[in-house]
Amino acid sequence: MASEDVKPSESAVSTIVNLAEEAKMAREGVVKAPSLAVLSVCKSLVAGGVAGGVSRTAVAPLERLKILLQVQNPHNIKYNGTIQGLKYIWRSEGFRGLFKGNGTNCARIVPNSAVKFFSYEQASKGILLLYRDQTGNEDAQLTPLLRLGAGACAGIIAMSATYPMDMVRGRLTVQTENSPFQYRGMFHALSTVLREEGPRALYKGWLPSVIGVVPYVGLNFAVYESLKDWLIKSRPFGLVEDTDLSVTTRLACGAAAGTVGQTVAYPLDVIRRRMQMGGWSNAASVITGDGRSKAPLEYTGMIDAFRKTVRHEGFGALYKGLVPNSVKVVPSIAIAFVTYEMVKDVLGVEIRISD
Repeated sequence: MASEDVKPSESAVSTIVNLAEEAKMAREGVVKAPSLAVLSVCKSLVAGGVAGGVSRTAVAPLERLKILLQVQNPHNIKYNGTIQGLKYIWRSEGFRGLFKGNGTNCARIVPNSAVKFFSYEQASKGILLLYRDQTGNEDAQLTPLLRLGAGACAGIIAMSATYPMDMVRGRLTVQTENSPFQYRGMFHALSTVLREEGPRALYKGWLPSVIGVVPYVGLNFAVYESLKDWLIKSRPFGLVEDTDLSVTTRLACGAAAGTVGQTVAYPLDVIRRRMQMGGWSNAASVITGDGRSKAPLEYTGMIDAFRKTVRHEGFGALYKGLVPNSVKVVPSIAIAFVTYEMVKDVLGVEIRISD
């Protein structure tokens, strides 16, 4: 557009002229009017938020079990696997126990998804412009490495913006019938942590989250987009239909991307959860075996958390909960994709987060 060519040295008159030209082009249908662009962004956020909420709710039992496996005391094992763990939660806490902490999780998903997808789109455009400028090739496209960078930027921004919600969600999730119920809900948890532990406590485990989000979100975007591009160009096994991929093929690409990303970043997710539990003196009884056994809850930092976890429980502890987390990847992506497409159709908006 015209405004993209405006240099800082140009006068205000030139800027006004350029904006007037843009408005004229918008009226003629050459470009979208600002109000329509804002409406499109809002519809995009709604579609992503609904898809994220529905998909996370569908796999909420597996998400809760994953966190319980990550933080449970090795001296008082209660969750030995996916099926046994889900049965134990059902027997001890009932149906509602399977969805404990999901309300907070869904409340976090809407802004997280909005910021993540919007940030990825803007980062992709910015990186692509720089790449084309550096190479002098106006037809250049994003490489897998550049997509990884754009996805990493989006993940860091989204995670940082919603981290306090994720922190209290983790604490709400690990509460059981045998735990002192210190937190009555999301807002009570936020206010309690602020009052008793200070503002910095809301960002416990932030560093491993930042480090972990780079391979996780970055690989999600990079693998997904690169797989799609490769399939469209090579057209193996007749998977491409009229220069586009079928729903099943797209779901397979998303599942592959999610599996690669979460497997690489999973140890950092375990450490993040354990650091989040530190300082929770009255309600961290899941980690301490409901008060019957003492476990080191305090960590001086990310490296200390890694060292204590591996020393006391072995290297395998860094992958506790990986199975239920992996099991939920495919249905989560499938449900999110279908819901996202349905909401887009209802709202009448076409969205593509790629270049």
